[in-house]
Amino acid sequence: MEQGQQSYAIHGVAQTVGEVLKGAHFEIDYYQREYKWESKQISELVADLTLRFLEAYEPGHERKQVAGYPYYFLGSTLISRRSSTRYIVDGQQRLTSLTLLLMHLRRLAQTDSSAPKIDDLIYSEKYGQKSFNLDIPDRAKCMAALFEGEDYPTEGEPESVSNLVARFGDIVDALPDDVTGEALPFFMDWLTDNVQLVVITAFSDDDAYGIFETMNDRGLKLAPTDMLKGYLLANISDEAGRNEANVTWRATMRRLADIAQDAPADFLKTWLRSQYAEKIRERKRGARPEDWDRIGTEFHRWTRENAKTLGLTLGKPFQDFIDVDAAFYAAAYQRALDAARGEDPELVYVAYNADREFTLQYQLLLAPLTPNDDRATVARKMDLVARFVDIVLARRIWNNKSIAYSTLQYSMFVTMRAIRRLEVPELGQELCRRLKDMEETFGPVHQLRLHQQNRFQIHRTLARLTDYVHLQSGDQSRYREFISQGGTKYEVEHVWADHWDQHTDEFQHAYDFAQERNLLGGLLVLPKSFNASYNDLTYEQKLPHYLTQNLLARSLHPQAYDHNPGFVHFVKSSGLPFKPYDQFTSKSFAERGDLYRQIAERVWNPEDILQ
Repeated sequence: MEQGQQSYAIHGVAQTVGEVLKGAHFEIDYYQREYKWESKQISELVADLTLRFLEAYEPGHERKQVAGYPYYFLGSTLISRRSSTRYIVDGQQRLTSLTLLLMHLRRLAQTDSSAPKIDDLIYSEKYGQKSFNLDIPDRAKCMAALFEGEDYPTEGEPESVSNLVARFGDIVDALPDDVTGEALPFFMDWLTDNVQLVVITAFSDDDAYGIFETMNDRGLKLAPTDMLKGYLLANISDEAGRNEANVTWRATMRRLADIAQDAPADFLKTWLRSQYAEKIRERKRGARPEDWDRIGTEFHRWTRENAKTLGLTLGKPFQDFIDVDAAFYAAAYQRALDAARGEDPELVYVAYNADREFTLQYQLLLAPLTPNDDRATVARKMDLVARFVDIVLARRIWNNKSIAYSTLQYSMFVTMRAIRRLEVPELGQELCRRLKDMEETFGPVHQLRLHQQNRFQIHRTLARLTDYVHLQSGDQSRYREFISQGGTKYEVEHVWADHWDQHTDEFQHAYDFAQERNLLGGLLVLPKSFNASYNDLTYEQKLPHYLTQNLLARSLHPQAYDHNPGFVHFVKSSGLPFKPYDQFTSKSFAERGDLYRQIAERVWNPEDILQ
């Protein structure tokens, strides 16, 4: 078969995930090196797969019935075949994500003897040497650690490695419980045997790159965005109105596409969900997709089927849907995207949430808006919502709760529906009421510890606390600097060096020492160069060097309270329990942790929403 295939310049065939990955060995071309998927893409992939599986699965089914479950098409993958080596020209994001999902499923199934064996879909072995199906040298150690269930530190690692670790964590959070119990072997069978890709193989680089350019030419693809456009325009009977709406649509989508290739489709999902979704799939076995879910996967078809609910009758309503509604909400969505990059000083809280990679905020930002809102009202409503989201995320992180897409999508949907088209006063009151009803608050931090999975979020929490101290002391904001969006790279620093032998007077066991050392009260955000220079020193040896750093670190030293009038005034007026430490003991962790808690209550204060 292999020889026969090579008689063709291009070979295309539909293959299951199992057929594509079993014993496979792929490499990545030089211009497609990075793995760039974000939480949103991973969460949507897991949601699409599990929803389609659960539409067919019923408890009590026999495993052989999986063969009759519906197939799911996952897109295409383009391969360039050079001699015996296969290079992925297009599709590495999807294949990498599938491999991460399979690795997690394999781990879940380790105690289930009935589960299918899928090791050969993840790695292959030849001459006693194992290699992952995506054989990329700078990812090998990270993939091996994830495969073995080990933590992998990402400080200083390439973008792809950091994304691999983060997306694997997203998969762990996103996979619903109803496919991880007795349904797990069924889901694994279905994923490997019923989920298909079209694999296009070219036997010359010229052919491969030509196909790649054609596949990625937005103008040649009839995407859901184009199908929705065609449906809306076809229902505008007036030719002049149809032409006007067409111009508006094209200009609107072009502006979004200039930001990101998938921004037009993301906008349409976000807009339709924010204004019209009334139901979301229940978190129980056998539940069916509802408005929110279907808009995420087939918004063009959902719009046609719900035209009456949207007020779409022949003629003018269709034109207004494009010229008024779509144009208004697209402008607001674009403003939110600009704010997420830190480009809108009126919407800094949108940027804070984006820095935590929380993409669910956008549907909440659009929910209270109406096309009659002027620019100032839009900014005020978005600011209130962004502040609310910021507090929710901070409280959950403080309480060791996940902020993953799948974990919060239901509660965010309920909030989105509750704040839909509210005016500013009512919006503020509703958001504050919801914060008051939250179970999570800024309680004692004796349970909040740094570990590999929360390092990213702890870094941002510390950056906000540190920046608050600077702002209240009369300095300019340094938050962007503290999260390494500048010339200096910052990271989380432990006050205590990782040497149990220096603390045996307080800890009999290394484990207890490590638990204490990672408590929030013993952490700072400092330049990476500082950590590299002084990491192994005792606290007493590091203390003089803290005087050259940010105010939260400097406050550990007695001299910080002598020659810093702005900081000294802030300490006195705020009543916060700042104090210097000649020695840092277990008691110091508790005191310092309480200081951080009190600062956090001021940084994330619900009263700011009402004010």
